[in-house]
Amino acid sequence: MENMSATDAFDLEIRDESIRLGQLLKLANLAEDGIHAKELIAEGIVTLNGQVETRRGAQVRPGDVVCVEGECVKVASRA
Repeated sequence: MENMSATDAFDLEIRDESIRLGQLLKLANLAEDGIHAKELIAEGIVTLNGQVETRRGAQVRPGDVVCVEGECVKVASRA
């Protein structure tokens, strides 16, 4: 599986200083709904800054990169 860097990711703005991983997956259209997000995370195919993340409630902040099966999102602040 190929690793994508922040330069390959598309930016996604969030309005708060952080967002939970499960919410981010839905917002970025990487998951269809909360159940799908939970399944993706449980399967170990979601990475946060290059590390597999298994906590749906993990806090994601501006500058973080989240990837699911080769599709990556870089979190940006709306400020």
